[in-house]
Amino acid sequence: AWYVPCLASLETLQELCRKENLRCKSIGITNKNLKSYEVEYLCDYKVEEGTAYYLVKWKGWPESSNTWEPEKNLNCPLILQNFLSDKNEYFSRMREGKALKVRNHVKALQPAVADYIVKKAKQRIALQRWKEELNRKKNHKAMILVENTVDLEGPPLDFYYINEYKPAPGINVINGITTGCECTDCPAEKCCPKEAGFILAYNKQKKLKIQPGLPIYECNSFCRCGPDCPNRIVQKGTPYTLCIFRTNNGRGWGVKTLQKIKTNSFVMEYVGEVITSEEAERRGQLYDNQGNTYLFDLDYDSDEFTVDAARYGNVSHFVNHSCDPNLQVFNVFIDNLDLRLPRIALFSTRPIKAGEELTFDYQMKGSIDLTSDSADGLSPSRKRIRTVCKCGAVCCRGYLN
Repeated sequence: AWYVPCLASLETLQELCRKENLRCKSIGITNKNLKSYEVEYLCDYKVEEGTAYYLVKWKGWPESSNTWEPEKNLNCPLILQNFLSDKNEYFSRMREGKALKVRNHVKALQPAVADYIVKKAKQRIALQRWKEELNRKKNHKAMILVENTVDLEGPPLDFYYINEYKPAPGINVINGITTGCECTDCPAEKCCPKEAGFILAYNKQKKLKIQPGLPIYECNSFCRCGPDCPNRIVQKGTPYTLCIFRTNNGRGWGVKTLQKIKTNSFVMEYVGEVITSEEAERRGQLYDNQGNTYLFDLDYDSDEFTVDAARYGNVSHFVNHSCDPNLQVFNVFIDNLDLRLPRIALFSTRPIKAGEELTFDYQMKGSIDLTSDSADGLSPSRKRIRTVCKCGAVCCRGYLN
């Protein structure tokens, strides 16, 4: 049977049911809770005859059902705290560079203040839902957090979280590998890296021990070894709790770690759509006009394919560029040994403190760090409009490309 997925949120559907006095068990509206009320957020404030009132948006009810309630009727300390915090934040922003007198005892909020508070409340709810969505879709144990204390920007509207490559039609990212190592205790003489002509990439502490530019061959799904094999690192996903946060210097979203990371540790994988270089050239023209950079050439063996993380990707979609990065790119082969289609892993180049932003050099090509003057080494998708770099590093080259 044909069906169309519903794009409306659960709360929107609940609002429609209550507005039309309908019951629907599948979205949680029953006879028992059809008329129940729970504070979703506070919209406004006023004082009448010495009593403080708040305008309440009720969860699962349309805005036309908002009501003024005395503070004594509200049992939502966190929501009240958010309301006061957002109000103070508004006045703090207005005071920047201005002499603004704020009255401590106001009888009603100005419309601009109330509008800001509502926008912040809606943003907070949207970011919370996005965080929950990201953590539902991820395939690793570590949590993903979301934070915006800078502006009113909400979740990206045209971004879809994936855990592995999404190949374009006609591109096969799994080459049908049917054999693996017979090791009971990797690495052995016939382990995967040695069979490929390389050494094991990790030491006993599961930290990287090879130089940039060398490939990583991990044990695959046909290997005899189990999940605790020391040669299974990238395939397990990031082990660190990461936070997607809004930067305060015009670089949009960024990613920071909430745990300290030791040198040569695997941090995350770069995933997206796998497209041809010709398609990358076409998309690159559009991205240049938008000032975005999401194309990553898979040029370990050739420049036939490119990863585009603009619409489909994981946390790495939000990692910013730096001319002095703390992450390094490595090519990884697991269930696909096609040298044209390596997986891209990001490893730490130095100790990273908890709370520090994660960055990599957008011009990294294995062990080769292309400078802005190395135009001959760039793929066609890199020879276009130059984007100004805002990384702030002492060694900043001035441009992302």
